Amino acid sequence: MTGTVSAEIPVSADSRPRHVAIIMDGNNRWAKERRLKGVAGHKAGVGAVKSVVEVCAREGVEVLTLFAFSSENWRRPQDEVSALMKLFVFALEREVRKLHRNDIRLRIIGDRSAFSPTLQELMAKAEQLTSNNTTMTLVIAANYGGHWDIAQATRQVAEQVKAGQLQPSDITDDLIQQHLSIGDLPVPDLMIRTAGEQRISNFMLWHLAYTELYFSPVFWPDFKEDEMRKALQVYAGRQRRFGQTDDQITASPSQQ
Repeated sequence: MTGTVSAEIPVSADSRPRHVAIIMDGNNRWAKERRLKGVAGHKAGVGAVKSVVEVCAREGVEVLTLFAFSSENWRRPQDEVSALMKLFVFALEREVRKLHRNDIRLRIIGDRSAFSPTLQELMAKAEQLTSNNTTMTLVIAANYGGHWDIAQATRQVAEQVKAGQLQPSDITDDLIQQHLSIGDLPVPDLMIRTAGEQRISNFMLWHLAYTELYFSPVFWPDFKEDEMRKALQVYAGRQRRFGQTDDQITASPSQQ
């Protein structure tokens, strides 16, 4: 789905995604190709994060969501998981102030209960520091899974029904979405996965119903500014139908 990029396709305000979601894949394979330990790939991936955040902020993307650590990643070797936790702490201690200086709000979604008290405290402080920033929202999905997100949302709705605050007939798509981790933000327009894999891997299952998908063969540490711009250009050339025909879309440009 990478497609051929035309230099004549502008990334204009009308063709720009409001929300970009990325599965950052290929850190381990990047390291393996260089005969390095897996954690070296994760460290190299931090540079790609910085590049992609900068491009999205400059291009006026409102929300950027990065899948940093899935609920399934705990199954990885213990030394790799420990290194990832240390890298997470390092990023929260060193990088959050840079986000704040650039008016970027940080939000972290996922089940935080599995993280250490220290890491949970750093998450809360980082969100508080950046809570009033408005240029862009950076969402980090950590110990996150799409099944978990839907389950916790429906559990909240069930509690309201049990308390007599809702009737079962009151339950709608919109109501469930309001209880999802980022139910107050626009759903992703574009989802990118790097390193050649073409699956969603339990990422934002509810949110991706009509999202445009872009699969890049590039390992995440090498997914820098040029690759991000290529993805935005491909998105700009897509026609989003939302179940409609081409004729309907042409007659109603506002639906694109």
